[in-house]
Amino acid sequence: MAGIYLHFPFCKQACSYCNFHFSTSLKNKGALIKSMHKEIDLRADFFNDEIIESIYFGGGSPSLLDPKTLGNFILKIKSIFKVSRMVEITLEINPDDYSLDYLLKLKENKINRLSIGVQSFLKEDLILMNRVHSVDQSFKILNDVKYNFDNFSIDLIYGLPYSNIDKWKFNLDTALSFNPPHISSYILTVEPKTALKRKIDKGEVALIEENEIENQYRYMVSYLESLGYINYEFSSFTNSGKYSINNNGYWHGKPYLGIGPSAHSYDGKNKRSWNVKQNNLYINSIQENKLFFTEEILSQNDRFNEIIMTGLRTSSGVSLKLIKKVIGKKYADFLEENSKKRVLLNDLYWDGDYLHVSKKSKFLSDGIASELFILN
Repeated sequence: MAGIYLHFPFCKQACSYCNFHFSTSLKNKGALIKSMHKEIDLRADFFNDEIIESIYFGGGSPSLLDPKTLGNFILKIKSIFKVSRMVEITLEINPDDYSLDYLLKLKENKINRLSIGVQSFLKEDLILMNRVHSVDQSFKILNDVKYNFDNFSIDLIYGLPYSNIDKWKFNLDTALSFNPPHISSYILTVEPKTALKRKIDKGEVALIEENEIENQYRYMVSYLESLGYINYEFSSFTNSGKYSINNNGYWHGKPYLGIGPSAHSYDGKNKRSWNVKQNNLYINSIQENKLFFTEEILSQNDRFNEIIMTGLRTSSGVSLKLIKKVIGKKYADFLEENSKKRVLLNDLYWDGDYLHVSKKSKFLSDGIASELFILN
């Protein structure tokens, strides 16, 4: 099984924390859409008979695309690749791009899952993040989505400047009032070369303490689990078995193809690539029937490290059997030996063949994983 990700690199305005590839000028929108269609043709031999189980429109702001254009991408993919009849087709949608007519036309064009970029239900947070939408727009889209889509996710961010546990409780309770089958909740990451980073450096914005961020995380996990949500990946929760097939593919090492500028691809074995991160170069290259990407071959050590990093973030854990099969017995032996210290500290534990991060140490998952890496 495999997935396809389409990166639409346009936004109305730049969020203060975002370092993804995008442009706020739509002048090349038409040429880019044509080039993405052509890239799908040029990538026809990427998969080896894998069945596509996920199609994901991300960005940027792919909800700037009209439903028919999205539907044409889906038809194009289905004409080139083997696509499951049960394929999950996700659109990232911003509340300001919403109308009821737009939602209904998305369904007509086979979009069956929405990832809704709410981020916060507090006006001051939206201003800080330079989000386009308002709190009212979030309420309006969610009120209609819950009646028209069985599968949707609400995106939230915690650890924001000036936030506290009471504000975070409010955001969670507000999201839960719409009974979402899925919640994706991310720690604010201050990325270089972003407006937020510049404001922090100038002293215009103050970050909160790490222990407050951890308190927000622990409250979220405890509260959502008490309501029947499963924390199946560090940032992901579902109460109805509606896991993100797209994201699960990444965490479990399945192959995926990225279409569009800066989009990443992985063959499921040892080869990664990423398209050029510049719209005009991407368009010009595709128009000449050339793919413009950078490629790297993963070493055995790289593959081991990735299995550790992604596996420890999930409820599945890291399988020794998988490591032996995919990389080799010496890597499984290394993991058993190198994990002993953290097991004694109750940060890690074994459940049969699988290594997991303990509940008390889950907030530290990435740091613990990095201690188990093999350095090249």
